[in-house]
Amino acid sequence: MKSKTLVVNEDSHKKTKLIKKKIEISTVILHLVLILGAAIMIFPFIWSITSSLKSVSQIFIVPPEFLPNPFVWSNYPDSLKAMPFGRAYWNSFYITVLIVGIQLITAAMAAYAFAKIRFPGVNLLFILFLATMMIPKQVTMVPTYMIMSKIGWLDTHLALIVPGALFNAFSVFLLRQFIMGIPNELEEAAVVDGANPLRIFWSVILPLIKPALAAVGIFSFMGTWNNFMEPLIYLSTPDLFTVPLMLNYFKGLYATDWGLMMAGSTISIIPVLIIYIIAQKHIIEGVALTGIKG
Repeated sequence: MKSKTLVVNEDSHKKTKLIKKKIEISTVILHLVLILGAAIMIFPFIWSITSSLKSVSQIFIVPPEFLPNPFVWSNYPDSLKAMPFGRAYWNSFYITVLIVGIQLITAAMAAYAFAKIRFPGVNLLFILFLATMMIPKQVTMVPTYMIMSKIGWLDTHLALIVPGALFNAFSVFLLRQFIMGIPNELEEAAVVDGANPLRIFWSVILPLIKPALAAVGIFSFMGTWNNFMEPLIYLSTPDLFTVPLMLNYFKGLYATDWGLMMAGSTISIIPVLIIYIIAQKHIIEGVALTGIKG
């Protein structure tokens, strides 16, 4: 009897070891795949940084060399001198801050209305609202341009700020999913205390959705800072140009100084990197909580 028990224990021990071994192998394979994916994703970014420290002849050398030899540090000051980047930085900065600030308020109010206020056709209206995300941006370019022309906003920053600040379906969707997870009892308690919907939104809802607001704010900041298409369509005066549009000026008709362009591109992403490093915890927290509550 004892011998049978020993045999059973040995078999169980062997099975456990085999399962652990399989799990370890699958974990190693998973990590290798993730590392490979991360390397592929980050390679263009690293390549642009190394290219910003090369001369044009080094960038196009065959076979390509990853590290600069020698390092051309002068690309950075030269790129700042070549174009009025100071003005472009200020334009991008204040446009981005205005759009993100106003959009957080308008998107949160719309999300609160879709999530908590019951009115006829709310679900149908929300579906129609979401459907706007499916429309390619190229489809709306011509009518939007005609509207801006009619109201006299062409070649002004209003053409960038107003539409971007007042309408963002993705932000509304993300915040709505988060607000739907907030218990109705909190609202009912506020109503009993005599609060109106605006007071409930300001004092109850907004403090509870800070992680989602942080995530939406970061996404909006990155999208607005890197926006190239709208400034290209609406702006024609160089003093009004944003950073992405100013970088486009490095492209010549017959030749392009890629070293200066890469240096300017690297400088342009510094604000986005700083914001992301500071707020990455809130981004992950906000997106994760939104997914759980949705």
